[in-house]
Amino acid sequence: MWEKTALYLKLVAYVLNIIQEELGRAARTALSNRRARLFGPPVPPSRDRNIVIVGASFAGNRVAQLLTACLPPNSPYKVVVIEPNTHFQFSWVLPRLCVVEGHEHKAFIPYGGNVHDNPVGVLRWIRDRVVRITNETVQLKDSGEIIGYDILVIATGSGVDKGLPSRVNATDKRQGMGLMHNMQQRIKSASTVVVVGGGAAGVEIATDAQNLYPDKKILLVHSREAVMNRFGQGLQKAALEGLQSLGVEVILQDRLVQDESQPGMIFLKSGRQIQCDLVIDCTGQRPASSIISELSPASISPSGHLRVKPTLQLADEKLPNVYACGDVADTKTPNPNARSAMRQASVVAENILSIATGGKPRHRYENNWSDGVIKLTLGLTRSVTHYGDGKSELLFPGKETDEALMSAMCWSRMGQKPFEDPYMSSESDASVAKVPV
Repeated sequence: MWEKTALYLKLVAYVLNIIQEELGRAARTALSNRRARLFGPPVPPSRDRNIVIVGASFAGNRVAQLLTACLPPNSPYKVVVIEPNTHFQFSWVLPRLCVVEGHEHKAFIPYGGNVHDNPVGVLRWIRDRVVRITNETVQLKDSGEIIGYDILVIATGSGVDKGLPSRVNATDKRQGMGLMHNMQQRIKSASTVVVVGGGAAGVEIATDAQNLYPDKKILLVHSREAVMNRFGQGLQKAALEGLQSLGVEVILQDRLVQDESQPGMIFLKSGRQIQCDLVIDCTGQRPASSIISELSPASISPSGHLRVKPTLQLADEKLPNVYACGDVADTKTPNPNARSAMRQASVVAENILSIATGGKPRHRYENNWSDGVIKLTLGLTRSVTHYGDGKSELLFPGKETDEALMSAMCWSRMGQKPFEDPYMSSESDASVAKVPV
């Protein structure tokens, strides 16, 4: 009983700490702007020092948001964001929107709602991909442009080769919507579906598909002893019961033998053969760290993450001006998610702001029990939210009334009105990006 009470108190303290940090940041920014108006020019003669951010998902976009809001108006620094996607991709809703029809556009949120070029000249947003990094520059794929940097932030996240339902693997919103629609139709037309992987994406897409199509045969294959094995036993039990109550067949401690599988039939390591129409792979996320392999190969760990110091500077003494945050960083975060990525982004931004105002990087990232908080859907109308600190856990059952889940909330937090997107009504070619400049 006491352990759960302590967990409740930790939760309250965590929320209060977030509020305190945000209020402190807002007050400091207001003071900086006031000093600039009173004692200095509104803008420097030129913003000729670049802070280059590679990637603009949860971590990269948050770094850009904080820097553009908090850099003094007369700072010589410019924030340069390099992101290949036309839109922010809200990956948390992808499993759901790969099953239900008519909501796929909601997973793609226009950039520019909470990252602004204000004061003018503080932000440059480039839709492109970085293909090479040296100790002074980054080179872009499409334009070939070489951009110098004073400070570099690697926020490239993680990816999967097979894409959906974990990642889109398309840079254009229309293309991504097409891929999601295709998966919806494949699930709809299949009689037997095998989902491989018992993490959040696997559990959610299996329960959604079985809930929407109760007459289909849905199987989930997972190599571990329990689904949701990285979390507490309470969530593991709730997830298993949620799967089985809908009729999903759960196969544990077994795995797909890729080399032997063939169209219409898969083979498991146990020797079992399963006839199926569709296999959905929810395994194999890998950090997108290869971009740094030429500059600092020793910084890439065996797991593919980038080794970092507590300040989130790259663990390479020759590169004190290079930072990493989000899924790509080796922070030993037990359950990486948007929450931990954005906390890391705040540490990176604070350290860069300290440097930009003549100080040193002094903010440090530490894993927090709050990083283990997860909301897991168990079919179209049920969910469970899990809080755990490794000693105790709290489970809060929930009822879901919106098929698109928290899509509208994410749009609002990204500074956009749900679900208005001029990009979709534009008559221009789909390859033209509508991103902030």
